[in-house]
Amino acid sequence: MKSQATSALPRAARHALAKLGADIVVARKKRRISTVSMAERAFISRGTLYKVERGDPSVSIGIYATVLALLGLADRIAQAADRRADSLGLDIDEDRLPRKVRPHLRNRTPT
Repeated sequence: MKSQATSALPRAARHALAKLGADIVVARKKRRISTVSMAERAFISRGTLYKVERGDPSVSIGIYATVLALLGLADRIAQAADRRADSLGLDIDEDRLPRKVRPHLRNRTPT
């Protein structure tokens, strides 16, 4: 039974998870790691691994992170929401900048 959160998942998120799962399959196969071996290394069942490889949103992000780490791809997780690459957030910050900046007189030292 699908949870309400899973059925309400935006289309873009579903596609991103499906791509992630497909990329995980390719990375695992390139490394010649069997599903049995990968599941054992990640301390998950093969069924859960199959869900990961399908991009199932019901699988915890911790399991995705573990699988990516085993494939040597964990560094990319930190880039997912990197604030320096958040163009919308940067634009919002820029829109909030004051039009004029006045000097603070109390912070000035006497000369």
